[in-house]
Amino acid sequence: MRRLVAVAILVLATLTACSDDKPQTPSPVAWTKVDTPAEPVTLTAHGDQLLIGLRHRGAKVVPELLMQDSTGKRTPITVKPNPASPYAFEAIWYSIAYDGKQLLALGGAAGGAHSNTRWTVWSGTPQTGLIEQPQDFFTFGGQTAGDLYSAVITPSGRALLGSWGGVVTGNDAMVWLPQGTKWTRQDPTKTPLQSTPNLLVGPGFGTTLGESIVIVGSQVRLAPGVVAQEAAVWRSTKLNSGWTRIVLPEPGKRSQANTATCANDCVISGYVDGRLAIWQLDASGTAKRLQGVPSIPVGDKDKLPPPVVDGGKIIQIVAQDNKVEVLTYQDGHWTVQDSQGPDGQVTDAALMPDHKLYLIAGTSLWQTTLS
Repeated sequence: MRRLVAVAILVLATLTACSDDKPQTPSPVAWTKVDTPAEPVTLTAHGDQLLIGLRHRGAKVVPELLMQDSTGKRTPITVKPNPASPYAFEAIWYSIAYDGKQLLALGGAAGGAHSNTRWTVWSGTPQTGLIEQPQDFFTFGGQTAGDLYSAVITPSGRALLGSWGGVVTGNDAMVWLPQGTKWTRQDPTKTPLQSTPNLLVGPGFGTTLGESIVIVGSQVRLAPGVVAQEAAVWRSTKLNSGWTRIVLPEPGKRSQANTATCANDCVISGYVDGRLAIWQLDASGTAKRLQGVPSIPVGDKDKLPPPVVDGGKIIQIVAQDNKVEVLTYQDGHWTVQDSQGPDGQVTDAALMPDHKLYLIAGTSLWQTTLS
């Protein structure tokens, strides 16, 4: 009888231990809604400063810009459209670059008979404000016009990034550089930015890594019986010179790189075969695809905010079925946390030095503190 009791106690203890060993569901991330005077559309972090690009639908000048410091104090930055540019008054911020001194912004508003995007470029400082620089129509428009997506500032100069009708075929990746207040397209002929009959380039997002410009997107290989779309990166050595193209590893049957964050190296987010994929690209140009990424559906029309790097952590925020999820990679393992508060499409994210993470979800700005 004593033996039976002892066995029963041992079995109960074993079951209890096994129950305790079950992985615990991570607690949801609690977000706090941040009041803004208008709809947030872009976030740009530099040091302890956060630029919040706004869209004020009811204002005479729709684009607005706020600068927030480490104490939470906000200062409006004056936005000065040119009276000769009617679309500047309606512009929505697509990209705002800031290096601690200079500001460079790209805005767009739908217009004309075909409702094409009418692009505007803005330059200045926090003290002088953002001043629109009117451009000739054919600088960004015309029958061979492509798209624009990013404004960047490197130590060697500023650039606007987009695409343009190809020298040979399709669209080429395009870089605009300033000449005074005017912006001029650069010639991509015989560089990795040029499309060929066998290889079409498809850039979609740009950032910087030191002196380099880093563009992410995809390339499409064409051959008899072959149409293969592969996630790719284009990287210069200095501003618009020394371009190389890097095909990201394990591209599957169809892949795309959507966004990137670069500091000492780059973390790139996109998809492979309709599922979230994340790569790392080091300064030498060597890339690897991170393993074990949670199986989150990502399609052509889905938005991915740039990944966030916080010490040894990589954080990717996604929206699935109108629910915001926070994916964290650390020490080779992933965790997935639901969110309390934000819902809707996630479009931008920025991390501040105090571990405060800001997120645009739907039409609102949210903030949480990373543990």
